[in-house]
Amino acid sequence: MEKQKVFIFDTTLRDGEQSAGVSFTLNQKLKIAHQLQKLGVDIIEAGFPRTSPGDMEAVKQISKEVRDCTICALARCIKGDIEAAYEGIREAANPRIHTFINTSDIQIENQLKKTREEVLAQAVESIRLAKRFTSNVEFSPMDATRTDREFLFRIIEAAIKHGATTINVPDSVGYAIPSEHGRMFRDIIENVPNADKAVFSCHAHNDLGLASANALAAVENGARQVEVAVNGIGERAGNTAMEEVVMALKTREAQLGVSTTIHTKEIYRTSQLVERISGMPVQWNKAIVGKNSFRHGSGIHQDGIIKKRETWEIIDPAEIGIPNGTQLVLGKLSGSHAFAKHVAELGYQLTEDQMARAFEDFKKLADKKKQIDDRDIEAIIAQRTGDVFSPIWTVEHIHVASGTHAIATATIRLIHSDGEIRTDAATGDGPIDAICVAVNRIIGADPALTGYSVQNVTEGIDAQGTVVVRIKDEDDIIYSGQASDTDVIIASAKAYVTAVNRMLLMRLKKIKTS
Repeated sequence: MEKQKVFIFDTTLRDGEQSAGVSFTLNQKLKIAHQLQKLGVDIIEAGFPRTSPGDMEAVKQISKEVRDCTICALARCIKGDIEAAYEGIREAANPRIHTFINTSDIQIENQLKKTREEVLAQAVESIRLAKRFTSNVEFSPMDATRTDREFLFRIIEAAIKHGATTINVPDSVGYAIPSEHGRMFRDIIENVPNADKAVFSCHAHNDLGLASANALAAVENGARQVEVAVNGIGERAGNTAMEEVVMALKTREAQLGVSTTIHTKEIYRTSQLVERISGMPVQWNKAIVGKNSFRHGSGIHQDGIIKKRETWEIIDPAEIGIPNGTQLVLGKLSGSHAFAKHVAELGYQLTEDQMARAFEDFKKLADKKKQIDDRDIEAIIAQRTGDVFSPIWTVEHIHVASGTHAIATATIRLIHSDGEIRTDAATGDGPIDAICVAVNRIIGADPALTGYSVQNVTEGIDAQGTVVVRIKDEDDIIYSGQASDTDVIIASAKAYVTAVNRMLLMRLKKIKTS
């Protein structure tokens, strides 16, 4: 079966911005739009120009700057809206006008106060007007899933006849379930005589938690465009999540027989950008981009991951732009293999008997304590082996300077265990990078930073933050470091130096035993 392309239509900047409490500035919209271009989306719905001068300006600027995507503007089936939409996108490399009107009886009668025939006439008139401005016209019969099926067929046929090249069939209130949603698309394509002259699009909402499932059902039944938002943000419970649909289509490409041209390694970066700018945190268990998506707490799962990652992960985190993203979280459900792996990352070499006894102590502690950190594990090891972690280098002083228009600079002073004091300064791509560069100069090594995370361990504006750092040496051995402080920059420096100390101590042990 020949694979067909599914076009990805991103509405983060339009429907995504309709999330309660979200409002993007012009510069923020431009940042997101440029990242969406890197991601490789086919169409960016840049905004709704008639709604405000700010939205008009954002659509204009995106049209000028983002040249590799179709730039779309939304408009009601109203003359002034359509003219404003074209004004916003007229300088785009490939402009599209997306016009819509309510078609369900409940919305026609109670919101528009019109008849079906009046709605049909208004839609046709608006599409013909839009067609005068651009050949790329998309039409949406709003609330399609609750629209009378025969009327839906009529208005779609008329829309295509008068110039619409894309027909979006939206589940505007998130009402559909996958079986009926897929059947709706199949019925439209089979019953609308000129259906072969348009691309059919799915725009689902997540009110019942079914947006991604409904989108896949639509694709299976002929839709070749899916309208999405990054992180699933949007009106009420949100839109179809871009990352979920894209990775579902990629992971099940052989079965579905379709593909996208999305650069998946940009997915995580895009998610992080939208999370930061929108102020809407991604839930920990969110599919694909959630913090827990590639974290494993079960001993059975951890054992499988250590032996072969694919035993418990259907997606390689590196595929969406998270290098070394798989994490084994130690707790009461962890198995001995995960414990031994982490002990090795901490720089300890235990005999089989020592490891068994240390693991026994760890399990007892894990039953009593919700969170186990490296200090707990080190205390267990010291008790069982007498092998106490004695750092080679200790942080004595840190000074960091950075800002919007300043190059990040870090000055750091380390004290060696023999009393020697060394100071160095470096610039970097942000304060953390500058710290790492300065530390590397002092110690004369250059490990790769493969993991960095921060979390609050107390509440309030003076909350103490815990930083966990993972580094990799030239032999691809991973070492971790952890530190807490009310200043996360200081905690970051201490955590990085701790990881470096573990690496250096392991090297010394190897030299002594060789």
